[in-house]
Amino acid sequence: MPIHNADIAARFEEIADRLEIQGANPFRIRAYRNAARTLGDLPQEARALLENGEDLTRLPGIGADLATKVREIVDTGHCSLLERLRRELPPAVTELLRVPGLGPKRVKALYHDLDVQTVEQLYRAARDGRIRALPGFGEKTELNILQAVEAHASKTHRFKLAVAAQYADALTAFLEAVPGVKRVTVAGSFRRMRETVGDLDILVTAAANSPVMPRFTAYDEVADVLSAGRTRASVVLNSGLQVDLRVVAQASYGAALHYFTGSKAHNIAIRRIAQKIGLKVNEYGVFRGSERIAGDDEASVYATVGLPYIPPELRENRGEIEAARGGRLPDLVELADLRGDLHAHTKATDGHDSLRDMALAAKAMGLEYLAITEHSRHLTVARGLDPLRLARQCDEIDRLNPELDGITLLKGIEVDILEDGSLDLPDAVLGRLDLVVGAVHSQFHLSRAKQTARILRAMDHPHFTLLAHPSGRLIDRREPYDVDMLCIIRHAKERGCFLELNAHPERLDLLDAQCQMAKEEGVLVSVNSDAHSTFDFSNLKYGVGQARRGWLEKDDVLNTRPLAALQRLLKRTM
Repeated sequence: MPIHNADIAARFEEIADRLEIQGANPFRIRAYRNAARTLGDLPQEARALLENGEDLTRLPGIGADLATKVREIVDTGHCSLLERLRRELPPAVTELLRVPGLGPKRVKALYHDLDVQTVEQLYRAARDGRIRALPGFGEKTELNILQAVEAHASKTHRFKLAVAAQYADALTAFLEAVPGVKRVTVAGSFRRMRETVGDLDILVTAAANSPVMPRFTAYDEVADVLSAGRTRASVVLNSGLQVDLRVVAQASYGAALHYFTGSKAHNIAIRRIAQKIGLKVNEYGVFRGSERIAGDDEASVYATVGLPYIPPELRENRGEIEAARGGRLPDLVELADLRGDLHAHTKATDGHDSLRDMALAAKAMGLEYLAITEHSRHLTVARGLDPLRLARQCDEIDRLNPELDGITLLKGIEVDILEDGSLDLPDAVLGRLDLVVGAVHSQFHLSRAKQTARILRAMDHPHFTLLAHPSGRLIDRREPYDVDMLCIIRHAKERGCFLELNAHPERLDLLDAQCQMAKEEGVLVSVNSDAHSTFDFSNLKYGVGQARRGWLEKDDVLNTRPLAALQRLLKRTM
């Protein structure tokens, strides 16, 4: 069975959970969590790295012991440590940690004192009033647990886009190798580049005698076959991700791709337009009466209702149909349009590769410039730079640039925006840099007024260039802080500075609607990788996907400019 990075990360997270419930050494627990994060964010499959003879210990947070466990999981699908820990605690008990308000100590108490092993048992214990009597709980905590369980149960599990891509890419390669298969396309929210994916919809065109359906349902990663027919099947993978496969006729391919790409709201709007002119649009084609008049490709579907082709990322019924009708559809930015990356880290702080290695990796991605923006001293957990260390790095960049061919390193810093809106480093140091990236890394729970004022004051600093990950959210882990984003965007316009779209799959921040706001206000957005290793530049494609969802064109993106034009823009903010 193919093992993906997400599978390995899930096993390491479970190990950390079980160790934490048992009260194990915090450093050991943290090592597994860090390794899970590294592998979960890694664009290349660990399986492929091992096959190519790569040394996994060069990955951040992966020592010899963890590298051995990664190989064990890849080779066997199992981890002996995890299996031992599962024998010591019931399998479902770690799910209790997903309930807000329940930490390891409380989970341990619930298990030992009330024999609570599952979320359902937790709900019954809270409903029956049995939790309040436990030491350290009480009636209020019991009520909070009851409400948290109800909210937890109502959430539909979704996969981050980059995680879903691991399964989608492997399945696509598998299906393309099946005899008789001609075309394989992943549709749905995955094709629309939504930040999270509920399931995968895959369309296939194939010869009549192709064994694609039985091969699909027998795929090594399938845990459960929900249905299987001649032209459609649904399965659930071991990861819990549902995958629906449909074999469609070539003549209906465009109509099916349009239908299954969605969104539902967009498709309904298109069908209503068609109905008004006597046409019917469905997954099989566009029909006038019983005659199919279009549907072999998506452009023909749109053409029959008098519209140009609408890119998948825009299909959310948020004005794209009106824009198409009025000839105002954006010419969306492409990954190949990016000329550089303005946010990256090296091993000088919490990155894991040298200046030279990061430069060469950026060049291999086709980039012409890369800004090195280490953390500043306030972020002690990342070993942030003080003025002296930053000055030394600037000198190192100046020495290295003449040796590089085809790539230029820019001197920058990701400086903390402190609670009062001041920046974490003095002007004398910031003035030497090519750009200053300001970031909020603390005090996320300030009021809307205070958080907004804090960022506005930082942007007024004479050396401020770019606001990093402007909403501060981490998908499924941390909500955006409360801030008046329109006010910030308009202030950026006044001040002449820029906003970042952070391409890290856990961030994708700016949000798509905020990208649209920035575009409408005339504020340039920089699509950056926030790379902490040479592998991370691959994440730029997710940032570009988010930019496209936000209607951004090439000219709306700061780092599509060649270096000389970029430097002119940067100087205006310094």
